[in-house]
Amino acid sequence: MEEMYEAGYICDHRVATILYLAEVMQKPILIEGPAGVGKTAVAQAFSQARGLELIRLQCYEGIDEARALYEWNYKKQLLHIQASAKMKDGADVKELEQEIFSEAYLLARPLLQSIASDRQNVLLVDEIDKVDFEFEAMLLELLSEYQVTLPEMGTYRARHIPFVFLTSNATRELSEALKRRCLYLYLTFPSPELEKRILELKVPGLQEGLREKVIKLIQELRKLDLKKPPSVAETIDWAASLVWLAREDLDREIFEETVNVLPKYQEDVEKASNGLVITDRGIMFKNAGPGRSWR
Repeated sequence: MEEMYEAGYICDHRVATILYLAEVMQKPILIEGPAGVGKTAVAQAFSQARGLELIRLQCYEGIDEARALYEWNYKKQLLHIQASAKMKDGADVKELEQEIFSEAYLLARPLLQSIASDRQNVLLVDEIDKVDFEFEAMLLELLSEYQVTLPEMGTYRARHIPFVFLTSNATRELSEALKRRCLYLYLTFPSPELEKRILELKVPGLQEGLREKVIKLIQELRKLDLKKPPSVAETIDWAASLVWLAREDLDREIFEETVNVLPKYQEDVEKASNGLVITDRGIMFKNAGPGRSWR
């Protein structure tokens, strides 16, 4: 998709097909894969390509409806109750309830904001695998019927069906009910050819020869037994750091200076540094498999 490229995301045919089907079938997309492979970037680029507002719900352990769907402005409700009591002695309880449980006292959170918006938007539910099964169950109504139900006010149906993206790092298995409602897309680390195109787009100042070496080193580094292999985001950061440092080639000194941009655990930093071997024939990592070298 040319629009996705202009929005800063390189789309292969598989991703482009899923985006097209989600659009014409009005289905949510569940994107799974390791951290840092561009799952969130798909939704961000799609919203930019379509010129739509991105509404993001960042999930975390313990998140509840009050943070994801809605909550009431209790202070404002209390002030209204106190004011009504002073203005009229025999305040009608039912009338008062209708007044305080109205949109004027409603604090809409991302899920309700997306449904209630008067314009079509992109809803991103990021890292859905961090929530519990009860939260997943709460999402099912939105994912299947594009509506949410508030006990005090009834059902809100989407005025314009949003484009919904859910991302997961696959740290736990999601429910079959949630998966059944979504189209599925798995993203993993890119091929050398795709990663080259990504660097050309994201770090245009990197010289071609150095870009080739960066990609080859990253590809070999991912074959080590690391706690967290370097992601695409870290590849971009490392390439950018070499540009900022005005480096034109790679050697052990440069690698040692910048290695902390790649692994995020000290044990991985040590394993990468200790495993790096530089010879006249090129650079390779020990324990990355036979014949792993490049010039």
